Amino acid sequence: MSEYNYENANTVYFDVLKEIGNIGAGNATTAIAEMLGLRLNMEVPQVKLLSFQELGSAVSEEDDTIAGIYLELHNDLEGSMMFLLRNESAHYLVNRLMGRDENYMEPFDEMDLSALTEIGNIITGAYLSALSSMTRMVISHSVPFLAIDMAAAILSVPAIQFGQFGDNALLIETEFGDDVKLNGFFILLPEPDSYERILKALGIEL
Repeated sequence: MSEYNYENANTVYFDVLKEIGNIGAGNATTAIAEMLGLRLNMEVPQVKLLSFQELGSAVSEEDDTIAGIYLELHNDLEGSMMFLLRNESAHYLVNRLMGRDENYMEPFDEMDLSALTEIGNIITGAYLSALSSMTRMVISHSVPFLAIDMAAAILSVPAIQFGQFGDNALLIETEFGDDVKLNGFFILLPEPDSYERILKALGIEL
């Protein structure tokens, strides 16, 4: 097992990870804009290395309901990835896709959940495509799993699964939208060996 862990990250790594976040979030924003027939502007993503305890408050209040898309990563990159949306952002995107009033806030039905899963699938696919293009790594992923729950419950998944590798996770926050601003959060959790492969593929010596 590699000696590398998330605590070793430095300024150079963050510059690279921010660039990956920039391109990935840009691809994701373009994909959603095309899907919904919108013109969306995107703010520069914020890249942070946070403890698992800090993730919840960075995304939302721990007892707030959020939507989480979780998928496992395979081939050249082993690990997992999550994409999180605050409840109001998730409703807005589903309402636009379903042609409903944007203020509709009834609980998600089965069709809504299917639409939200598809939105998450497109967003995460666009992000992984950017990462694959930059690193020339072959990255495949599992079928996305959607959960609607309190932030603390959803974020307990990476804390349990990756706590053995370190106490921190990489959080990429992006804001996009037109008249309504939406916040999306990517949590990238490569296993340590895969984290090293990403950096080496980008020409960074460890």
